Amino acid sequence: MPRKLHELAHARAGDKGDTLTLCLFAYRLEDLPLLRREVTAEGVKAHMAGIVAGNITRYELPNVGGLHFVCEHALLSGVTTSLALDPHGKSLSFALLNMDIDA
Repeated sequence: MPRKLHELAHARAGDKGDTLTLCLFAYRLEDLPLLRREVTAEGVKAHMAGIVAGNITRYELPNVGGLHFVCEHALLSGVTTSLALDPHGKSLSFALLNMDIDA
């Protein structure tokens, strides 16, 4: 049964130039294996199509129940030159949380 990711986790976002970083944190540590299985770099790339033009790399943060995604070429050249609505990428954490997963 598909569920929205925000039902199982919360997220934070950051930026460095044209690179967006998204951290996903399970509300409950027992849901981390499900998040590991369902929220892959490939799945996030498909979900963020049209926003992230480059590679996405996932890092696991098991001590804090999280997954960290580094999304290249996502912020239209960076904060100081972008005309994007949200050049810092903060609202993109909410875009990630709208992702459907099989739970």
